Amino acid sequence: QVRLVESGGGLVQVGESLRLSCTVSSRTFRMNPTGWFRQAPGKEREFVACINWHGTSTQYADSVKGRFTISRDYAKKTVYLQMNSLKPEDTGVYYCNMADGVAVTTTPGPSWGQGTQVTISS
Repeated sequence: QVRLVESGGGLVQVGESLRLSCTVSSRTFRMNPTGWFRQAPGKEREFVACINWHGTSTQYADSVKGRFTISRDYAKKTVYLQMNSLKPEDTGVYYCNMADGVAVTTTPGPSWGQGTQVTISS
């Protein structure tokens, strides 16, 4: 069983930054990649970024490339999403997800966190 807990969301203005955190816990040792997804009001959930377990490979949605950075801290069992130059279209609920397999992917696995709200004010 995997538990994912997100934090760090909030209300910021256009151009500002936020850092989201996802703490991962599991009863068994897992080497799965971890990703971030987001869902804006009235829209489907979409892929944002993914990082493999080793931290050697990442993948980003085109809409966030160059502005967002995904990373992980093994000691803290935490995956981060550093979001810079935020835009109103980045507004939504951001979810952490543990994918299947070992390679980075845009396909979510079955384990989700509860989500954290990010709101960008113009």
